[in-house]
Amino acid sequence: MDSASHLPGLRHSYEGEPLLESGMAADPVAQFALWFADAVGAGLPEPNAMVVATSSAGGRPSARTVLLKGFDERGFVFFTNYESRKGRDLGENPRACLLFPWHPIRRQVRVEGSVVRLPREDSAAYFHSRPYGSRIGAWASRQSAVVESREQLDVRFQELAERWPQDPPLPDFWGGFRVVPAEVEFWQGQTDRMHDRLRYRRTVGTWTLERLAP
Repeated sequence: MDSASHLPGLRHSYEGEPLLESGMAADPVAQFALWFADAVGAGLPEPNAMVVATSSAGGRPSARTVLLKGFDERGFVFFTNYESRKGRDLGENPRACLLFPWHPIRRQVRVEGSVVRLPREDSAAYFHSRPYGSRIGAWASRQSAVVESREQLDVRFQELAERWPQDPPLPDFWGGFRVVPAEVEFWQGQTDRMHDRLRYRRTVGTWTLERLAP
């Protein structure tokens, strides 16, 4: 039997604590911090893994999973090769959507906003905190470019490791982005598909909290 025939029957009944407006923090970053702590406490693997969706200037969408490396009232930070597909997209169209899919605890968080590059000194500080191999890897991989073989990548890595045996510098094509949130939605799974969706929307000088139909 075609495995696809089982798809209609693949479902789970979600049962979660009610997500009520009265229990939400005053701003979405504070609420995210609470939920992120819950995800870490639940032992989720890589709770900072998030899907980053971008679009080119022509409207061609793209999505991939990256790791969140920081967040505060200014926004959500990740690092990448600026010449990668997402880097090029963000250069053309500096907007993104983030999705944290915390399925084991029946929660999701979605962030939409504008995107800015981090200052060079901030990218350098993070780059030099990374393991040595990851720093060499940032140089060795021209992310999203076509390569002839795995062997070519390995040779390039070894050449660069010999060039910088201790402290590789920050590449000029690598650094951080910050997603400045305009909307942040918190999703809590409930029974009978009556899920809770509460969205913070940035208005002049404050945040508006509103409930969305599931």
